Amino acid sequence: MFTINNHMIRGDKVRDFVKSPNFSGEFTRGVLDTIIIHYTAGPYQSAVNTLINPAAKASAHMIIDRDGSITQLIPLNFIAWHAGPSSYNGRTGFNRLSIGIEIVNAGMLTKSGNVYRSWFGSAYNPNEVIEAIHRNEKTPRFWHIYTEEQIDATIDICRVLIETYNLKHILGHEEICKGMKFDPGPAFPLDRMRNQLLGNGRNQDDDATELPSFGRVTASSLNVRSSADVNAEKVSKPLTKGAKVKILDQANGWYKVIVEVEGWVLGQYVENAT
Repeated sequence: MFTINNHMIRGDKVRDFVKSPNFSGEFTRGVLDTIIIHYTAGPYQSAVNTLINPAAKASAHMIIDRDGSITQLIPLNFIAWHAGPSSYNGRTGFNRLSIGIEIVNAGMLTKSGNVYRSWFGSAYNPNEVIEAIHRNEKTPRFWHIYTEEQIDATIDICRVLIETYNLKHILGHEEICKGMKFDPGPAFPLDRMRNQLLGNGRNQDDDATELPSFGRVTASSLNVRSSADVNAEKVSKPLTKGAKVKILDQANGWYKVIVEVEGWVLGQYVENAT
């Protein structure tokens, strides 16, 4: 668990405070209302080095490493330079409106033989990768997965930020810089986290209980589609009875799941599993 004291994050999972020079003045009173989620598109130390380098002219309030540990770079009452040119729902300039969280993740990957490679050359095994369709695209790509520790830490830190600063919105960089940025990408359960912490976008017919983390297919054959619609494009071979899936989100009786690819399946054919 995390707490915030004098705009600094406290807790067992807080690794360090490495001050970045890349920030502006304090937030204008009453303006801060949003959290922006990013991925680093590189390893932890590379991300730290970049975000504390004055020449980079970029920063974030914190970085969440693969083990869920947090390094804070800027006190939470100061403006970090993480959003860039940005707009969403008629508002612009999200640096002055938001707290920026960077999560260590390679982002998009390219298949090379039996491994998957990042733009910076690191190789990843298939169990570290999903094939999924980005919310702003129509065709699947390969993406580096996030660890459970990272996801849990992000949820916990967002919860305490919301409580401390009365924040109202959680957005991905991909949503405020549509067509230019792709983070945090489809491997991160952004919609599910929003629903859990803010209740935004949940359909009245959706089950109000907590979404299960895993499920098991009960139908003999279950299609995986690109969206929660029986007419949506199929994105993989059908799942067979007994297949275990990781559940990311739900909408209108559908589950968003990960097996070999990410897609949507009818929830009535998936039973909860641990």
